[in-house]
Amino acid sequence: MGERRTWADKKAEIMSRPGAGAAYEAARIRFELGEAVRLRREELGLTQAELAERTGLKQPAVARFEAGGTMPTIPMLERLAEALEMRLSVQFQPLREAS
Repeated sequence: MGERRTWADKKAEIMSRPGAGAAYEAARIRFELGEAVRLRREELGLTQAELAERTGLKQPAVARFEAGGTMPTIPMLERLAEALEMRLSVQFQPLREAS
């Protein structure tokens, strides 16, 4: 049986693989977008089904999005923003401030 390793060691090994940093960043973006949509939806008192109806999606698609399971297009983000009574704003930030 192999030697037990800490999570930090395992994460370092995974992140050292080619493309891992980009995949990790994409997952972070999906998670943060999904969380922002969920928080705003809850703030408005909407169910996932109601948000789905407002956007022309199905409820499972909203659930997947909120869980960070899909990377949306700009048009999709615009539909979500409108349904959530918000304006979409996309920004570029210097790397030292983006984390």
